[in-house]
Amino acid sequence: MIQGKKVAVVMPAYWAEKTVEKTYAEIPRDIVDEVILVDDCSKDRTVEISQSLGISTYRNEKNLNYGGNVKRCLQLGLESGADVIILLHPDYQYTPKLIPAMSAMLATGFYDLCLASRTSGRGALSGGMPIWRYLANWGLTNIMDVALGTYHTEYHTGYRAYSRELLQRVPFHTFRNDFIFDNQMFVAALRYQCRTCEVTCPTSYEEDASSIPFRKALIYGLQCLKLSAEHFAWRITSKLSGSR
Repeated sequence: MIQGKKVAVVMPAYWAEKTVEKTYAEIPRDIVDEVILVDDCSKDRTVEISQSLGISTYRNEKNLNYGGNVKRCLQLGLESGADVIILLHPDYQYTPKLIPAMSAMLATGFYDLCLASRTSGRGALSGGMPIWRYLANWGLTNIMDVALGTYHTEYHTGYRAYSRELLQRVPFHTFRNDFIFDNQMFVAALRYQCRTCEVTCPTSYEEDASSIPFRKALIYGLQCLKLSAEHFAWRITSKLSGSR
């Protein structure tokens, strides 16, 4: 617990047998009350290793894709009774050592969503993020800052913390099951007037870490632009309606 708030870490897993133990070893158990892993039909030993570590482990009956798997993770986090739910990928690309900082930001009650930004500072480049991915991330983020009417140094991180209140208000089960899910969550948080923040996150692009293929990254980028344009139009319409 932190400041009387129960903390759960939920991990959407897919082919994570080589990294799940290393990720779990760095989760601060003096802060985290519950660790949950949901495997999305991996054909490796992810489930077996997770169970051996004492993690609350679930396996989807069929592949739900990234967004679908995250939905189940978040729902299980809610069902565990957690007040703060940390979404942490078990591929060790993001350090679990930031969990206390992210949890504390939400436990104050000032914020509902915390992003762990890889592009704040030089964490991404020093951690081995490919330059093309860094530039695409930077470009999309700047466009989204303008369209969303907010400011963050990254919107494309998979390392996030959600308050219980946000997850109970936002209809996240209605969102897409692919990689755009995380940003649909962010935009919905803005529409529900939830408050957002970020922390700087060092990253590690090791051989065992997962990475979205270029084709899916391109599709994701186009989806981000579409989502941003839709929210920009919503902002303008809402402003005009409010001024009448």
